[in-house]
Amino acid sequence: MTVVPITSPDLDAAEVSWFSALCSDDYQFLGVPDGDLRSSWAHCSEIVKTAESQGFRNILCPSSYQVGQDTLSFVAGCAPITSRINMLAAVRCGEMQPIMLARTLATLDHMLEGRLTVNIISSDFPGEKAESGYRYQRSREVVEILKQAWTRDEINYEGEVYSFKGLTTDPVRPYQTGGPLLYFGGYSPAALELCGQHCDVYLMWPEKIEELQGRMQAVHSVAEKYNRTLDYGLRVHTIVRDTEAEAREYADYIVSKLDDEQGRAIRERALDASSLGVSHQSKNREIADDDGFIEPNLWTGVGRARSGCGAALVGSTDQVMSKLEAYQKMGIRAFILSGYPHIEEARHFGARILPNMKTCSLPQAYGRVPASAPETPLGVGVRR
Repeated sequence: MTVVPITSPDLDAAEVSWFSALCSDDYQFLGVPDGDLRSSWAHCSEIVKTAESQGFRNILCPSSYQVGQDTLSFVAGCAPITSRINMLAAVRCGEMQPIMLARTLATLDHMLEGRLTVNIISSDFPGEKAESGYRYQRSREVVEILKQAWTRDEINYEGEVYSFKGLTTDPVRPYQTGGPLLYFGGYSPAALELCGQHCDVYLMWPEKIEELQGRMQAVHSVAEKYNRTLDYGLRVHTIVRDTEAEAREYADYIVSKLDDEQGRAIRERALDASSLGVSHQSKNREIADDDGFIEPNLWTGVGRARSGCGAALVGSTDQVMSKLEAYQKMGIRAFILSGYPHIEEARHFGARILPNMKTCSLPQAYGRVPASAPETPLGVGVRR
């Protein structure tokens, strides 16, 4: 097994995160809307509070234009109702003028006292169909401008999309020294180049282990050119129960009312529906066995009713733990998990898996929070 070097110390600890379904992506039965699980402030903030109480270290707050809530407004609202969990805010580059975005994220970082992390997104906007190279160039420029705003006294930038000269950065410095950690996902050469040069955590969607290893090695090779090493993350769903039979039975249950045409409509409404990453998730379903598995305990049925991440770890406590340990040995350091319904599945995972894992907060592992910041239970260590 190839092990890819990673940045953070304490290699036996992992950042284990959950997901708040801002984009109308919470179901009892996949593809069947449920009013009680709709994307609302009340429901999605309850997911966040549940994840924090269970001991998850971070929570992904996704972004969509078709359905759901505004990500940055939601993250701001979570600041006063949480005290330990980090917030991973998905930001679509180009949606907001970069210097205004720098100020907004710095403000959120202060509201959260260093608990902000950022997921860099490069997809199209509504009514836009931009070439991949342009979208990643736009994201590159946004990231480079953010870093200037967060670390320099003046912004001077000349790019293909944005140009600024002699602009003061006062008072946009974030709470965390150097700014929030940047999480990033993408498969194209332009995506790997951007991540390898500027981002901190390379996120992948579930595939066979050998495919994940290849992706990690590819972006590591880019990072080496810039004398950098990265951390690696896996975004995957989970169904964990006391026995494998119970987990598989529940997997069958949540797709038991799924209409394939409705599932296709859900997949195609996403702005990234035609992306390279999504095509690989579709390929997983094509090569799966009759029960939807592409390797032991990795089930592709979830992808029948959602775009993006389309597979779940399905099994007993021991089986899911073994799978996570295998990923960690490969060099995967961050896990962004979810399950249906999200509150109930967070409790299943929190009760069965988290007590057996050594977990950490990546911003603190990177030393991003100033030394003067108050101590919190989110430092590296075993969950108590």
